[in-house]
Amino acid sequence: MSSKDSSSQISPIHRIPPFYYIHVLDQNTSVTRLEIGPQKFFKQDNEKIRTGPKRMITIPPGHYCTIENPVVKNEMGQVQFDENGQVKLSHGNLDIRLNKDYKDPFPLYPGEVLKQPVTLLKYVAANSALRLKAILDFDEQRKTGDQWLFEGPGTYIPRKEVSVEEQINATIIGPNQAIKLSAKREITDRMGEHRVAGENWLVKTPGAYLPLAYEIVINIENAHVLTNKNALHLRALKTFTDDFGQTRNNGDEWLVTIEQTETHILNVYEELITIIDITVLNSRQYCAILDPVSADGKNQLGKKKLIVGEKTFFLQPYERLEKGIQEINILDEDEGLILKCTESFEDEIDKVTRMAGDRWLLRGPREYVPPTQVEILMKRKAIPLDENEGIYVRNIKNGRVRTVIGQTYILTENEELWDKELPLRIEQLLQKDSLVEKHIRTKDIDTKTGKRIKWKLVTYHIPQNEAVQVYDYKVKQSRIIFGPDLIMLEPDEHFTHINSSGSMVYSVFLLGYLSLVFFLLYFFFRRYLQ
Repeated sequence: MSSKDSSSQISPIHRIPPFYYIHVLDQNTSVTRLEIGPQKFFKQDNEKIRTGPKRMITIPPGHYCTIENPVVKNEMGQVQFDENGQVKLSHGNLDIRLNKDYKDPFPLYPGEVLKQPVTLLKYVAANSALRLKAILDFDEQRKTGDQWLFEGPGTYIPRKEVSVEEQINATIIGPNQAIKLSAKREITDRMGEHRVAGENWLVKTPGAYLPLAYEIVINIENAHVLTNKNALHLRALKTFTDDFGQTRNNGDEWLVTIEQTETHILNVYEELITIIDITVLNSRQYCAILDPVSADGKNQLGKKKLIVGEKTFFLQPYERLEKGIQEINILDEDEGLILKCTESFEDEIDKVTRMAGDRWLLRGPREYVPPTQVEILMKRKAIPLDENEGIYVRNIKNGRVRTVIGQTYILTENEELWDKELPLRIEQLLQKDSLVEKHIRTKDIDTKTGKRIKWKLVTYHIPQNEAVQVYDYKVKQSRIIFGPDLIMLEPDEHFTHINSSGSMVYSVFLLGYLSLVFFLLYFFFRRYLQ
């Protein structure tokens, strides 16, 4: 204890300056009283100074302070005392004092506590607010736990029944933006709409928006800008009515295009699946759409829709292109298409009724776009043949094989090229370089593999002084051909090369030998058949 404090306690005279006060304890009655300056206070032997001298509390304009355990006053504003002379206190209570009520400095009575020092009143600017919460019932309107906003601009006057939870700033909603809100409890929003707890909604009005006490700002939604080249593929998260007045059921999918709006902000019950690019067909293209959408917006499962260019469109949800974008078939006069009917329809080209499973050949010249009931199996091109050239053709219906020689020929819908197999020895003979150069035409050889093209007619130039035996397995007959000559094998024929010398005697002997062999074979087969 300092010497000054010691002297003040020892000396019975205490000078209290103006706007100061002290608390004096009467040790006989245990009552503490307040003494206010300016005065010269004479302390008795049974008295003790508990507090002070202390400066009185001054509240400037625009300020406040909070007093705990304030004194009890009557209707006239006079302080109340008990029968012992002790000031009455409202224990556990708070008193918020403002400049308008306490323009002059005031002391603290014994038992009063300055809980909140003199503090500047909170000014709430425009586009901001204080979220308040009632900690006591008051005004018959506010119940404990209620929350509300004090919106600026304005100065907030605190109350003992209210606590300030937080300061909220307005969210700015720009053009092509919306704010997504959620309700914490049942409320009526600023548009007068009733909201239930957990409900989400959008506010699209541009400007500053202050969320209510029971509203939560989830995020800011930006609009999707639509052009004539893209569209939004959306899905409904629950049944609702969209921005265009259309009722969407839970799980429905649809497109939003520029024909409906230039910008679109997703509804709280809309989910963006993807952005669809436009499909463009030029005048030489077409496509087939599977499961097309009908006028009522439902997919026609199992159906097809043909679209021929020039055209632009968006694929609707669950629609898909069967084979992508295809080029229109342009046929020359030597080309054709093998077609197959998958569903009965009226053929406008040939003026006939096609049944499912029918196959036919469509010849050029023409442009052709197959209907949805037609499948293109393959494209055929006519094969030009010289007088000594040919091909092997097999009929797929009856299995017969024939040769086509010396004409330009295109395979029909029931025909295919047939590969003629030859013994390895004959293949090697035809593959010899000397023979290739002398006896086999270059276009009968596959330039990539260097092997014979098996569906082309087998031709062989027999050199002079050589012979070839040709045997027909179908009629079981053979013949001998001497060179120089050209042989062309039928589908059931094979040949054997016979090499002879230049001697005429040897040739005659060979001819006689072959004739004897032929006679013996003939005699054997005749006897066997009898």
